[in-house]
Amino acid sequence: MRIAIVGGGASGLTAALAASGRGLKIDLYEQNSEPGRKILASGNGRCNISNISLSSEDYYGEHPSFVKPVLNGFDFKAFERFSFSYGLMLDVREDGRVYPLSNEARSVHEILCSSAKERGVNFQTRTFVESIDRVAGSFIIETSGRSERYDRVLLATGSPAAPQLGGGMSGLRMAEALGHRIVEPYPTLVGLHLKGSLHEVMSGVKCRAGITLYVDSKRRTEIVGDLLFTRYGVSGFGVLDISTEASHALRRGRNVSLGIDLMPGLARQGLVQKMEKIRRRVPQSSTFLMLHGFLPRRVVSAVVEDLKLDPKKICADLGPKEIRRIASTICDWRFEVSDTHGYRHAETAGGGVSTEDVDSSTMESKIVPGLHFSGEILDIVGRRGGYNLHFAWASGYLAGRAIRTKMSR
Repeated sequence: MRIAIVGGGASGLTAALAASGRGLKIDLYEQNSEPGRKILASGNGRCNISNISLSSEDYYGEHPSFVKPVLNGFDFKAFERFSFSYGLMLDVREDGRVYPLSNEARSVHEILCSSAKERGVNFQTRTFVESIDRVAGSFIIETSGRSERYDRVLLATGSPAAPQLGGGMSGLRMAEALGHRIVEPYPTLVGLHLKGSLHEVMSGVKCRAGITLYVDSKRRTEIVGDLLFTRYGVSGFGVLDISTEASHALRRGRNVSLGIDLMPGLARQGLVQKMEKIRRRVPQSSTFLMLHGFLPRRVVSAVVEDLKLDPKKICADLGPKEIRRIASTICDWRFEVSDTHGYRHAETAGGGVSTEDVDSSTMESKIVPGLHFSGEILDIVGRRGGYNLHFAWASGYLAGRAIRTKMSR
């Protein structure tokens, strides 16, 4: 009995381990020189592998409830047991995020790859799968120059995110050719491009800020997190945390904007009062210098430019109305979002194979019996913090287990 796993990322490797044994022949196809390249790059080489607090509310897609039975079937405790069985030790941090105890993504990569080889999984590296056809109850996989017949196939080819690491649309095209509906992909966990040029003045400035996402002028999400101004717009963990909803709205042609609060620990009226006190105590100080007491120099330059202030104007000449206007900008500075920073810089992607076409307990297609899906190819994307990798492990494990069970009957 022959099994093909197309895609050697976190999900494909987990599926290979879960399916291995009982005399099954498993070929794992990977277009790169080795499986698991995205594992090596995750978490800046440290690999935020999971999270102890997992819920379907941590995921986004047309049908996020699809995740609930997946997490029930392979929760953190199950992942912990699975990891330990292959010698991968985990480190649970205070915030609930989970890393390999080695603090190196390479240990995750090497343990998974070595374990799969030991269990007889055949790695077909540097091999690009061109097509999958269903013929007389079997699957024909075409690669350059040859074709192979398989009894069951798992598509775990990932998303278009990070094409430099192998991300692409090939798996989605094959799924669509086999009759599955594809939810249009979009970059997620990614920086955002802003209209105008004020952000360029502040490029390189990193701060903690309140970030509010507006879609068609309606408030959608509000968080406090790290923000980094860049030459193209904004990035930082706080921006990544709201980027999924922003990117989804942009894909639908909605108007997206951000409200940035540069003083998240201080209410607007409190800022007005502090500025009034400074105006009284150092009346001869310049407006620029007064603002520099609150904000980085490049941010002050951008505020002055945006509000068309005279930076040399002394504080004594600032009226209450002008102070309130400055405080309003600092506490709710509006920027229009024009685009995301694209798939090359995205950690993952939303969209993919519609989960309506997939059984959440086995990851098997409802359209094509014997075909399974797992990982980023599905229309499920998680929050930052180990949620996407956990979905990859969980969906891969359920798919691999189901394949092994069905092929052993």
